[in-house]
Amino acid sequence: MLLTPVVDDDGAPFWEYAARGELRVQCCADCDELRFPPRPCCPHCQSFAAHWRKMSGRGRIWSYVVPHPPLLPAYADLPGYNAIVVELADAPRIRLVGNLVTAADAPLNSVDPERLRIGAPVRAVFHTPPGGTTVPRWVLERP
Repeated sequence: MLLTPVVDDDGAPFWEYAARGELRVQCCADCDELRFPPRPCCPHCQSFAAHWRKMSGRGRIWSYVVPHPPLLPAYADLPGYNAIVVELADAPRIRLVGNLVTAADAPLNSVDPERLRIGAPVRAVFHTPPGGTTVPRWVLERP
């Protein structure tokens, strides 16, 4: 079984928006600073007031790794899969971890590792595994 997100009270809205095909980031309602991962208190002004700001879903690859061999047994049939860190275009201090794929429902190893490049522009797509939580994945802006 592939890893699935652990949904907690603070992050639940992130996953609810993802299920609707929206990428949103928690934002302080008092000082307007974005924060990720979600948490109850703003690290900038200590306010507990927050809302969820819609992002464009665009970003760039900030970092990546291709595990050799796959680190967990469930990933053994997916050699060459990647894990990427995406810096959001709307919020350069916010970085999300995910996978670069050719399409939302494509296998995790659908992108040749040779195509991975720091700085490559990407956009969010959303994948819902059977009976699972919808997760953002990433596709290249220019395939």
